[in-house]
Amino acid sequence: MLVTAYFAIIVLLALCVGLEFTARRLTPPQSTLTAVANPAFRRFQSIFLRAYLLALWADWLQGPYLYKLYRHYSFLESQIAILYVCGLASCVLFAPFSGWLPQVLGRRQTCLLFCVSYSACCLTKLSRDYFVLIVGRILGGLSTSLLATTFEAWYVHRHLDVHDFPKEWIPSTFNKVATWNHGLAVGAGLVANLLAEWIHLGPVAPFLLAVPCLGCCGWVVLTDWGKEEAEKGPEGDKQTLILGAANGGVIRLSAKERFSRSCHEGLRCLLSDKRVLLLGGVQALFESVLYIFVFLWTPVLDPHGPPLGIVFSCLMAASMVGSLLYRLATSTRYRLQPGQVLCLAILMAFFSFFMLTFSTVPGQPRPHDSFLAFLLLELACGLYFPAVSFLQGRVIPEEKRAGVLAWFRLPLHLLACLGLLALHGEISGTGGGEGGGGTRHMFGGCAIMMLAALMAVISLFTLSRNDTDLRLEGCRGEGEVE
Repeated sequence: MLVTAYFAIIVLLALCVGLEFTARRLTPPQSTLTAVANPAFRRFQSIFLRAYLLALWADWLQGPYLYKLYRHYSFLESQIAILYVCGLASCVLFAPFSGWLPQVLGRRQTCLLFCVSYSACCLTKLSRDYFVLIVGRILGGLSTSLLATTFEAWYVHRHLDVHDFPKEWIPSTFNKVATWNHGLAVGAGLVANLLAEWIHLGPVAPFLLAVPCLGCCGWVVLTDWGKEEAEKGPEGDKQTLILGAANGGVIRLSAKERFSRSCHEGLRCLLSDKRVLLLGGVQALFESVLYIFVFLWTPVLDPHGPPLGIVFSCLMAASMVGSLLYRLATSTRYRLQPGQVLCLAILMAFFSFFMLTFSTVPGQPRPHDSFLAFLLLELACGLYFPAVSFLQGRVIPEEKRAGVLAWFRLPLHLLACLGLLALHGEISGTGGGEGGGGTRHMFGGCAIMMLAALMAVISLFTLSRNDTDLRLEGCRGEGEVE
């Protein structure tokens, strides 16, 4: 496994470079040229990216060795499963508040809260006390929820409401984030491996490195973002929102009322539009399975002695390959639609889990086959996320998107929690360990969930087969003008 991991990372990185050059040649940037040439926008974008990329880097550093750290502290696999469940459950509890807190504290202050809570989460990893580690997982759930929403909320607010930049320039920034994010993930695996295994600092070292990174992120938010807000004026009244006017008066809602209204409108949109409901089902099924995969990949491979940081980098590089293939597949040369790519991604994920049910047979593990299946799953993820993001942008009204996506995440995390609790029950009841029957049964269950997701996608596109909103404009047919 040691040689396989190093060979795989070299091949995957070379493939990423080749695909990147090909994608740039086939999909040259057009709509963002004005944004790139605008010095005020570039300065504002740079201020945002400095903080956000540091936050993402600190987050990725914690990925490769979390399970290994708990095993290093001699916890049983069933106990580790409960720790993961605590993290997911806290995501369920804190996800709604991650949209409400910026309205109460302010967006910049909530980003600072993220830096503090995630630093505390990392420092709890120094303790071998189970209760302290549970508190750390709860803080991690809060921090993950804030990372997913608060930084982007600050950027979009400043971009539109303060600087009055064109809305069409927003994708320029988040395309950069997506590109850097993959690179940061691959680099985080390499750095974590350097600290934990090459320098022999142990699996807690990457978590300790994340703390100064979060400190730097907080400093950028405190200084650069504070200066940015001072130059452009305050964000305005965080407690109230003008909804309309009648006879010269205005209607104002408190932050609590705005939160309630957003949830209510999101649920109404979800229940009234079958397309939104089906898309939410696809997201809940696919992404809940990914949380289970995040728990299982380490116990499946670790007994065979691979460098976990390098394996993590391989998985992230495979995901990068998938996102680059999405760019190529949806270009005007190949003309695949996002819906078709989404079906392909789910089929690949199903085949990956189908392989894993055979490569994790108790007493007859095949780690190389499992590693290949994990790479295939990450490749599917690279195809899935841009495809589902495109469809969400077309199916969900923009003003209701935050509320709808919050409802999407609820069944997502609940399914992942139930899966890990089921795995905990099998492990505790049978005494199974790494590569045991519980793991194999869980992979079989994940394969069934992928089939359910595929049926939901087919239903979505059967329902919307004549809906041009779900198609890329440049890929509608040979006879159309591009």
